[in-house]
Amino acid sequence: MECIFCKIVAGKAHGEVLYQDDLVTAFRDIHPIAPVHLLIVPNRHIASVNHVDAADEPALGRMFRVARQLAAEMGIAESGYRLSVNTGFDGGQAVHHLHMHLLGGRRMRRMG
Repeated sequence: MECIFCKIVAGKAHGEVLYQDDLVTAFRDIHPIAPVHLLIVPNRHIASVNHVDAADEPALGRMFRVARQLAAEMGIAESGYRLSVNTGFDGGQAVHHLHMHLLGGRRMRRMG
């Protein structure tokens, strides 16, 4: 098991886990770029969006529901937040385990 996110999911590496169930785990990003910066990952290793198949749909749906729940718990649901998934080198994916960034707590810059 070389993937750091797989290790966090399994409890074999440090991560400030805020949510975990049978499909997904959410934890704080160790290099936050916003006051609230969480990562939401499927528990099963999926390298990127390019590796998603139909069997992954329950976990992907759960990731969005957990994002909504955590945004409310962090007090950013009303003011707004950003969800982002980076894919591949050019997309800025640093860890090759599919993950969703939940960013908020300040006004986000426009993309583009």
